[in-house]
Amino acid sequence: MRLTVWALILAGGFVLGASWAGRELEATAHESKGKGELSIHRAHQISLGPADESFDLRFLDAMILHHEGAVSMAAEALQKSRRREIRQLAKDIMAAQSQEIKQMQGWRLSWYPQAPRDPVMGHEEMGHQMAMTPEMAAAMRMDTNLGSADPEFDLRFLQAMIQHHEGALVMAREALEKSKRLEIRQLATAIVTTQQAEIEQMRAWQKRWYPQ
Repeated sequence: MRLTVWALILAGGFVLGASWAGRELEATAHESKGKGELSIHRAHQISLGPADESFDLRFLDAMILHHEGAVSMAAEALQKSRRREIRQLAKDIMAAQSQEIKQMQGWRLSWYPQAPRDPVMGHEEMGHQMAMTPEMAAAMRMDTNLGSADPEFDLRFLQAMIQHHEGALVMAREALEKSKRLEIRQLATAIVTTQQAEIEQMRAWQKRWYPQ
């Protein structure tokens, strides 16, 4: 099985702003929906938007969805992987990111009590925010069916989770540049520190277990 994940990351990072970006997110989600493989798509330079009064709302909505995707893939790894290292990493991801999801959900409710229930994103051309479509939300989660518990499962998991973590780093670093809230900045710092270390560990495992 050919492996990779929706790469809404790579050179420039996540793009959640322009209308063309929204169309690309939807196309990516539709193209990937129902497939048992992962596929890399073109990266686009999309940002979470300006450092305005709603930046933190857009960050929270994007990161909550993204964390939910990581938790979903980690749960699948815990179910299917036989490697002690993968299972422990999956437990760590589920514990840390589930807690962060609850924290971010609490901040959203406290800071933006009048915000729409559905996650929002910016719309550059219209100059206002809009609700994410289900396809955009699915693309932001960046989770996928990793396939059967075969000898290649751990490779698929590592490739997918490395790219997923890279997406989180892009958003966290943007938050460090644009957010003025101490809570957001502390969370972003923790995400960068933890997930960069996990990326390095996963790359080392990949090199050791799958040297080709």
